[in-house]
Amino acid sequence: MKGSIALHWRRIPERYRLEGTHCETCDSYYFPARRICRKCRRKGRIVPYKFSGKGRIYSLTEIHSAPEGLEDQIPYVLAVVELEEGARCTAQIVDVRKKDIKIGDGVEMVFRVVQREDPEGLISYGFKFRKLH
Repeated sequence: MKGSIALHWRRIPERYRLEGTHCETCDSYYFPARRICRKCRRKGRIVPYKFSGKGRIYSLTEIHSAPEGLEDQIPYVLAVVELEEGARCTAQIVDVRKKDIKIGDGVEMVFRVVQREDPEGLISYGFKFRKLH
C-alpha cells in the first residue's frame, strides 16, 4: 500500500480522527465523508462530523492470507463496525482472535500503526478497534 505523502496527508481526518460527515437535513451519518447525501441528494446540508469511536460488530471474519504489506499481522480479525451514530466502516479488530468476539459485541476505536515502509520509510497510523470488556 505504498502511496504518496500528499495522499497520506489528505486522509488524516478520516484515519486519525475518525471524521466523516453528517446530513443535517435527514440526520444521516457517513463514513468516509461524502459531499452529497445519498438520501437527500443536493437538498441535503452536509457538514463535517467527528464520530464518537464507539460501536458494535456488524459482521466479521479472520484473515489468514493477507495482502502485500500486511503479512506480518496474520491472522487478524477484520470487521464491519456499526458506529453509534449509524454509519458503518470496515476496520481491523485488535487484541482478539475470531473465537473471542462475536456479532453485536461493543468496540471502541484505538489509534495504531497501520503500515510501515521499512527501512526508514513512512509509518502510517490510523484507527483500528478493540473489544470493550
